[in-house]
Amino acid sequence: MTLSFGSVLRRGVLAGLSAGVASAVVTWLVVEPVIRRALVIEESRTTAVHGGGQSIAVHVPAHGGDEPLVSRTVQVVGGGVTAALGGVAVGVIFAVVYARVRERLGSRGDLVGSLTLAAIGFGAVSLLPALVVPANPPAVGDADTVGRRTMLYAVVLLLGVAIPLVVATVDRRLAQRGTLTSTRRTVDVLTAVVLVVLVVTLVPGSPDVVADDVPADLLWDFRLASLAQLAAMWLTLGLVFGVLMERAVTRDRALTAVPA
Repeated sequence: MTLSFGSVLRRGVLAGLSAGVASAVVTWLVVEPVIRRALVIEESRTTAVHGGGQSIAVHVPAHGGDEPLVSRTVQVVGGGVTAALGGVAVGVIFAVVYARVRERLGSRGDLVGSLTLAAIGFGAVSLLPALVVPANPPAVGDADTVGRRTMLYAVVLLLGVAIPLVVATVDRRLAQRGTLTSTRRTVDVLTAVVLVVLVVTLVPGSPDVVADDVPADLLWDFRLASLAQLAAMWLTLGLVFGVLMERAVTRDRALTAVPA
């Protein structure tokens, strides 16, 4: 059943909004408590001031001793709104890509196809960058390395997007040569694995050094929570979009079956 592009796009917007809200909820419930733990460490740090032959411990509050311009509550609410709006943008892109590759995702229905595309998106756009340049809590990070970290993340993100395109090109070339489906799938998986290993191995990781006062469990809790947030977004996007597409196709079939 063929749906209009506008119909697919509207469902992408709805699915993206749902995904953004889901991402915001996970941020509030899972990520924010870890961030607050990290902020406690950041705010309680002291710096040694050497004078008169003695070392004096002086408390240095976060933000250079000034009160934050925006409260943490406002930051969290603003982050939730941003997540919802960002989800809409992701949903639009997702719908455009899905409309283009829908026929290549198999004949098992739009729900399976949507979840498959969402899984690919999560792996390429979220998981791969997290492996190479993992997220760090507020207590970790040097302002002087922001530019380099941003550049590394952008490079890995572009490479992550390129990997599915390369795999799709390889698969199409094999299909044109009449290669068996099982052989094509095996080559696709091997190609993806090799490319991911190359990215993880060759691209340098984050330049930031984790300070001694940051517990390992805090670091890993934050990284896992950040991944959980992204996973919730992609899962909700794929699930809601797939369900909306399935319902649209079912309704159109029912209308077509009704005699004029």
